[in-house]
Amino acid sequence: MKFPRRTFLHLAAGAAVLPALPRTTSALDYPSRPVRIIVGFPPAGGADIVARLIGQWLSERLSQPFIIENRPGAGSNLAAEAVVRAPPDGYTLLLVTSTNAINATLYNNLSFNFIRDIAPVAGLTRDPQVIEVNPSLPVRTVPEFIAYAKGNPGKINMASSGIGSGQHVAGELFKMMAGVDLVHVPYKGAGPALNDLLSGQVQVYFDVTTSSIQYIRTGQLRALAVTTATRSEILPDLPTVGDFVPGYEASNIRGIGAPKDTPREIIDKLNKEINAALADPKLKARLIDLGDTLLVLSPAEFGRLMADEIEKWGKVIHSANIKPG
Repeated sequence: MKFPRRTFLHLAAGAAVLPALPRTTSALDYPSRPVRIIVGFPPAGGADIVARLIGQWLSERLSQPFIIENRPGAGSNLAAEAVVRAPPDGYTLLLVTSTNAINATLYNNLSFNFIRDIAPVAGLTRDPQVIEVNPSLPVRTVPEFIAYAKGNPGKINMASSGIGSGQHVAGELFKMMAGVDLVHVPYKGAGPALNDLLSGQVQVYFDVTTSSIQYIRTGQLRALAVTTATRSEILPDLPTVGDFVPGYEASNIRGIGAPKDTPREIIDKLNKEINAALADPKLKARLIDLGDTLLVLSPAEFGRLMADEIEKWGKVIHSANIKPG
């Protein structure tokens, strides 16, 4: 069962004004033992790196280990389900990403409802993607790419890390808004997709900056634009897609969630500490160096952002008739 965005916002607003009920675990002594942050992706990827940086900072700040537990599988749904089923005591948290927003529509048989069952805690980062092409493609700008694609319908292969991935839906949104016909080629992971783009087996890829920045800087790939609404600090000279396709925006949101019914005082404490982490000069510089924009948000603001993401990508999934692979 899926909740309309309006219903979710009404419930969230109501929950925000409820007085905190007495709990066996209070914010005064939280955390008194190790906390797990469940990540639905393998180690060493962008999500894992951000989780480990935040986890290390919280461990030092709160004097308890924040342990990163990688639980990939089923498009990150295994990780989300593990947190949904965990006790709502603040000791099991979820690294939330835009994949969770995509999955809310992509999968019809989930055993949980993300909006209902995961309480928003805090935002972390907004990770831009970049439209990059193999240098053999005779285009250097987004307008040139659109013109070339319209002149060669169905002849340009668009890679993604898998059906329903962030790269896939970002590409589908571009196809819809720019009116171009690109052939989607899904891979089992970002690595194989990037390798085939480098070799010219595919021509275009909507990739996260952290994965491809070195290839862009060395000229092995040609970047056309970033997909966020504003320019990226790591690629300041690169325009946005929205400069040429008004209203276009796609990015990978990351944040922290907890099981529903987690005590409000614990959520508020975590939010305060995570926002303090994002303001720490050293951590802030490290995240920006990865190409991320920081998301300093209240729990309610992060909840609204995820609701917006679910609504946005749900429309794309329905329009493009995307089915799980």
